[in-house]
Amino acid sequence: MSGIVFFATERHDPVVRFYREHLDAELWLSQTDCTILDRGGFRFGFCSRESAETCGILTFVEESREDVDALYGRLEAHAEGEPRPVERYDIYRFFASDPEGRTVEVQQFR
Repeated sequence: MSGIVFFATERHDPVVRFYREHLDAELWLSQTDCTILDRGGFRFGFCSRESAETCGILTFVEESREDVDALYGRLEAHAEGEPRPVERYDIYRFFASDPEGRTVEVQQFR
C-alpha cells in the first residue's frame, strides 16, 4: 500500500523544480496540471490551481546526520537555520521553505 500527498500551487514549475533540484525528487507521474514526485518512496504532488495550499510540513527523513548536513548545504539559502539536535524528539533536523512558502523539514532519527 502507498499514498500521495497533494498540494495546490500557483507556482507549479518553480515548486517542482525546487524539489527536483534541491532534494533529488524524481518525477513519478506528470499529468495535465499535476506533477507527482517521489523521493525514497515518499510521493507528493503539486497541482496548478488559483490559490496555493501551504499548510503542513513536508518532512524528509534521512539515514544519517551527514545526509542531513549534505542537504542543508544544498538548501542553505532556503533554510531557517542550521541543523541541530532536538532532544525532546531525539532527532537532528533543520527547516527550510520552498518557493511558495511551504515548510520543508529534513531530519534524522537518532
